[in-house]
Amino acid sequence: MTTTTSTTAFRPAPTGALSLARTTATAARVLRQLRHDPRTIALLVLIPCVMLFLLRYVFDGSPRTFDSIGASLLGIFPLITMFLVTSIATLRERTSGTLERLLAMPLGKGDLIAGYALAFGTLAIIQSALATGLALWFLGLDVTGSPWLLLLVALLDALLGTALGLFVSAFAASEFQAVQFMPAVIFPQLLLCGLFTPRDNMHPALEAISNVLPMSYAVDGMNEVLKHTDMTATFVRDALIVAGCALLVLCLGAATLRRRTA
Repeated sequence: MTTTTSTTAFRPAPTGALSLARTTATAARVLRQLRHDPRTIALLVLIPCVMLFLLRYVFDGSPRTFDSIGASLLGIFPLITMFLVTSIATLRERTSGTLERLLAMPLGKGDLIAGYALAFGTLAIIQSALATGLALWFLGLDVTGSPWLLLLVALLDALLGTALGLFVSAFAASEFQAVQFMPAVIFPQLLLCGLFTPRDNMHPALEAISNVLPMSYAVDGMNEVLKHTDMTATFVRDALIVAGCALLVLCLGAATLRRRTA
């Protein structure tokens, strides 16, 4: 007796629920790949520190200026670098066919996105710790609140950059296009986050837009640490909003993830 079986029957179907084993295996694979890419590691870990170092001595004659904007940029620099590296790395997985092969295994999109977030989140911890330590104990950034709260916001900002990078990579067809998303996704937030002028001094329409952008709350959270000795309710609100936006964008990234580039 002859039976005909479709080739798709042999393809294991990914489960709907997240699996810790599959997520950690994905994260370990990404970290192994990054270990052989020292330029990417240098970009992730060293560039925010270099930028903070330059900023400190740009304002060498006005240390109070560095104190006023250094804390905000301590969160913004990691966000930008994590966005760039994550979007390009994820796109490279798709264009090389690696993503299609992975999703043909019992690996769901949620497992893949969570694995990437875990891998880059590990690097984000290192990045944020180095940048925060450099700013506080070498460059003399003067903050009123706890350095640990400053580190927490810097880490949340880096995780938000990771989530945004994973999300936009689904809409790019090349690495050049992934970089092009930066002016569309990052620059408007940079202009409206309150770094250059208080948000309540902006045009009402721009202030309303800034109220829905996560980078605004990242800067507000840094400013709370800069001005207050204790954790305030506003700081908790800002941190929860940044964390919630990162989680939301990760979920959107899993929903929009494609196997290959068209």
